Amino acid sequence: MSNPSDVPQPEQPGTQPPAGNVPPAGYEPPQGYPAQQGHQPPQQGYPAPGPAYPQPGPGYPPQNQGYQQPGQGYGQPGGFQFQMPTDGPHNFNDVMPKGGFSGMFSVTGLPIELKISYWIWLIGGMLGVLGGFFGLLATLALFTVAPGLAALLLLLVLVALALAAAQIVLVLKMKEGKEWARLALTIVAGVSLVLAIVGGSVGQGIGNNWLGFLISAAATVLMWLPNSQAWFNAVKGRA
Repeated sequence: MSNPSDVPQPEQPGTQPPAGNVPPAGYEPPQGYPAQQGHQPPQQGYPAPGPAYPQPGPGYPPQNQGYQQPGQGYGQPGGFQFQMPTDGPHNFNDVMPKGGFSGMFSVTGLPIELKISYWIWLIGGMLGVLGGFFGLLATLALFTVAPGLAALLLLLVLVALALAAAQIVLVLKMKEGKEWARLALTIVAGVSLVLAIVGGSVGQGIGNNWLGFLISAAATVLMWLPNSQAWFNAVKGRA
């Protein structure tokens, strides 16, 4: 004998599944539920499934706080940044000025700071060479009175004479935009300081050359000013 509850009941209207597998009204799929063919788009106000944050892509900035893109915050154009010269001479011909000494008095194209520095170095070098010859004569005459002191002064005069001659050559190369020549002139200024200290303590200051050092120090500062640095960078960019 069958139970009435086991007898299949006739289907009531509205109990058929929606055509096209459309979810009934009020149905909300779980978050992240993948869309299937035949499903209707999410109802208004329902967030579309998927990641809630934008995915990294080309040009997407990093999310780490404090991160700086390479090149930002340091090494900005126009700032002073010392670098060892890479245009050093490879042979004796690279040391000598192009065209010889014929263009010694031409400063076309140089900024005003380098023009002043150039004339200081050039005139100082010429006066140094001239003074070196007179110093040699005076030192040779001193040998008859004080040979030991004369020998020490002769050494100082020879060093100063060599520096003055090198100074003329270096300033001509500096005018060509050679950074190694600028660095060498800076070293010359440092050597002139040593000579001024040593010369002032020998022979009651007979070899004192503090004025020469102060002039060379001023010329050195002018070579490293921002406007001068920009000119060297421009010349290096055209090379």
